[in-house]
Amino acid sequence: MAELLRMPEVAANTTEAVLLSWNVGVNTPYAVGDPIVTVETEKAVVEVEAESDGVLLRLLADAGSTVAVGEPIAAWGKPGESSSEVDALVASLGTGQAPVTASTTPAQAQDAPATRAGAAVAPAPTDAARDGGGERLFASPLARRLARESGVDLNAVVGTGPRGRIRRADIEAVLAGPAQPEETSSADAPAEIQSTRSPVVAPRFVDVPNTRMRGAIARRLTESKQNTPHFYLRAGARVDALLALRQQINAGQGVRVSINDLLVKAIASAHVSVPAMNVQWNNTSVRHFSDVDIAVAVATDGGLLTPVIRGVDSLSMSGVAAATKDLIDRAKERRLRQDELEGGTISITNLGMYGTEDFAAIINPPQAAILAVGAVRQEAVVEEGAVTVASVLRLTLAVDHRSVDGATAAEWMKAYVDVLEHPLRILL
Repeated sequence: MAELLRMPEVAANTTEAVLLSWNVGVNTPYAVGDPIVTVETEKAVVEVEAESDGVLLRLLADAGSTVAVGEPIAAWGKPGESSSEVDALVASLGTGQAPVTASTTPAQAQDAPATRAGAAVAPAPTDAARDGGGERLFASPLARRLARESGVDLNAVVGTGPRGRIRRADIEAVLAGPAQPEETSSADAPAEIQSTRSPVVAPRFVDVPNTRMRGAIARRLTESKQNTPHFYLRAGARVDALLALRQQINAGQGVRVSINDLLVKAIASAHVSVPAMNVQWNNTSVRHFSDVDIAVAVATDGGLLTPVIRGVDSLSMSGVAAATKDLIDRAKERRLRQDELEGGTISITNLGMYGTEDFAAIINPPQAAILAVGAVRQEAVVEEGAVTVASVLRLTLAVDHRSVDGATAAEWMKAYVDVLEHPLRILL
């Protein structure tokens, strides 16, 4: 019996996702666990696996479509299902849109009786707006909600999504509206003003639309700064011995270790020493963890991602380096799974490679802290009454005061600096 395959909620609170590609063709059998479709959320690209053996009978959404969670994207069943049964199933959706099949060309899709070009998956009738002639206007759930709240008429909005779908950015563009400078006739101005008036020069700029990832980052950081009570601790660590240890490690064979890898491993050591820092804040509890999972900030073309390295306290130094390199490479290629972006109790963000000496970062909830690392600098320090030159690393720890007290954070920072200055403890 033919059934509908619907867009899954691949991440918590996701309302829509982009269908990037179909991984199996129409009438091509697949087995349980096979990745049949790839979708993109605000932060990750996710392969959706089949829950049972079957075959795609008809595609209802093409690659590039933005589809609301729960909307149908395909009809599936067993090989040899009758086409009449599939036709009846599609007809039950109550839309006049032609399905996307292997034989449907882009020109045929545009000429299908769907009237207005919209998303490849037609929303339910209650989720679609109609113009005066009864023509359906397809819009994402977020766009519809924003339009209702702002009093925007969807009929007046031009959709820029796939095949004309109205997106949230389209509603926001209408709300922003074009700048309308006041017009004053020069004939009405005094002669002395007319003679000295400079020509109006239009400002030169380019608006780059926000990506889904950029929008998600903006929302999360704003929520964190508004709702999480940050406090900050700053320290400097002498890292001459740490740099020497890295040089010795990399002199051998195997995976090369970076300074950041050593810093990540040192965080695990400090967490073991001060387990009260290895926590997450929940509204009804403070969750304590036995394993140390650490998120590493990775700059990508689309924005900042923070994949999580699991069980850093039990990994070898080369294991940390290998895991970090793998996550960074896949983050830049947008190939991270959603679960790899969740969890952890602390993040580390390092701008030292850009020459930044000192900065503070925003906590990634529900984590308890984030460590901001600057560049290593040669500085004059006093040692046993004598001035000497040392390599100093500046650290700023931002902490969630709801889950961690100031004294606990200070104890952790002391332990962390001590590990960096006696780096053989990192390898224990």
